[in-house]
Amino acid sequence: MNELSFTLRPMQLSDVEAGMRLSTAEGWNQTEKDWKFFIENPHNICVVAQAVDKVIGTTTAINYADQIAWIGMVLVDKNYRGRGVSKTLLENVLEKLKHVKSIKLDATSAGREVYKKFGFKDKYSITRMTCSRIKNFPFANDKNYLIDSIKTKDINEIAGFDEAVFGANRKQLIEYLIQQYPLKAWQLKRDNNIVAFALGRDGNKYHHIGPVIGETIHDAKMLISKALKRLNNQPVVVDVLNDKTELINWLQSLGFIKQREFIRMYKNENPFPGLPEKYFLIGGPEFG
Repeated sequence: MNELSFTLRPMQLSDVEAGMRLSTAEGWNQTEKDWKFFIENPHNICVVAQAVDKVIGTTTAINYADQIAWIGMVLVDKNYRGRGVSKTLLENVLEKLKHVKSIKLDATSAGREVYKKFGFKDKYSITRMTCSRIKNFPFANDKNYLIDSIKTKDINEIAGFDEAVFGANRKQLIEYLIQQYPLKAWQLKRDNNIVAFALGRDGNKYHHIGPVIGETIHDAKMLISKALKRLNNQPVVVDVLNDKTELINWLQSLGFIKQREFIRMYKNENPFPGLPEKYFLIGGPEFG
């Protein structure tokens, strides 16, 4: 195989089309809005590998307040794989993230072996589940709970709740999801306090529900039920923490099918573990 000559450079908005080409070729669910979210925040790290005038690979890292950097969108054109592109991209991104206290990602089983060589360690597993059409509709709302849409004025409180559970401030993601997809943003209150929330986004294949964070499994199921009612007869994807067996069983009863697993990993140390017992659905492996 001939030696591959390529260069790395920062990803630009003009590269969104190339990013979509790579993610769509893998059957991933990202949209142009998602790619723009990665690129437009100057604190994020977004890098492309380019051979001549063609983008052949990408890597992104969302910077959550210099506390956690979340690596995602590690993509290489199938015609250029096995030639050091992803390794070079990761080395470049990790070098740029030296100032961030913790680095994490969600790996496929194949990617896990690569990331282990970079010093990443396993944290827990996540199951991706999809449903083309709900077959047993979720239970009705509990009258003791107040479920309401999330408004712009609620963002700070939602972000604070999320930070305690996720382990770092990711207000940029919370704002993006609420402002871009307000009809997918729900909160649950008890005694005037937010005890759970569910966000979501459109995808090019599925509607994605997540993150969903709450005090109890009942809270999570109430909000997921609310979200699903808005998506009747439409394809939906969720990413569930594997220790939430009751939630997984319930989703299967609604017609969801397990598709694949991700392994949540962290590099070297994990100073911001968060509260995974209150984390039910993640926002997607590219977001954390």
